[in-house]
Amino acid sequence: MSMRISMGMSKMDSLLEGGLPEGSVTMITGGTGTGKTLFCLQFLWEGLQKGEPCVYLSLEEDADEIKEDALQFGWDLDKYEKKGLFRIMYHDPFETDVSSVLVNQIEYIKAKRLVVDSVSMLGLYMKDHATVRKQLGKLMKSVKNAGCTSLVTSEIVEDSKALSRFGVEEFVVDGVIILNYLGIGGDANRSFQIRKMRRTNHGKDIYPFKIGPKGIEISGSATMKIR
Repeated sequence: MSMRISMGMSKMDSLLEGGLPEGSVTMITGGTGTGKTLFCLQFLWEGLQKGEPCVYLSLEEDADEIKEDALQFGWDLDKYEKKGLFRIMYHDPFETDVSSVLVNQIEYIKAKRLVVDSVSMLGLYMKDHATVRKQLGKLMKSVKNAGCTSLVTSEIVEDSKALSRFGVEEFVVDGVIILNYLGIGGDANRSFQIRKMRRTNHGKDIYPFKIGPKGIEISGSATMKIR
């Protein structure tokens, strides 16, 4: 079995045979407000605590806004950026080739963990699904060749049965984790499902989680069931 990389959530790791396969690319997907960016930040924060250089590429939000979001959970990304262990950047996907910009950043700090948020933005500038798949495939290949363990986010359009905005992203990644959000009255019920993870005998159920003061908190009922 390949080496495992912790997601920063012990119960999630237990559902993944110890964590994400090293060097893999996993898509975190779901609707608006499901916690995709937070999952990614917690994954990177775990790496930073272990001294692993990390890169966060945003194709949507300003870098300062993401840092402010992280500070709500006590995660001071500026401190690691000053140490040279962390790079965060916003890149307009319409301007230049994202892959070359990303690889340069990965190589510059010898990154071990990477987040790309969100790959859905790439597709908005392309004319058809074949082009989307080609460009996403190119990006994923660049990431894998760089040796990072990576998370990419995508968006599920409301009422869509697809796993991503364009319905092609899930075919060019190693794993897919779906986040769900259901508001009932004043309470918010959140859950996740590991739809696929290559080289992993993963949990097959739908598992509840909540967002607490220290980030993602997975319910104690999240235990592995083999089917």
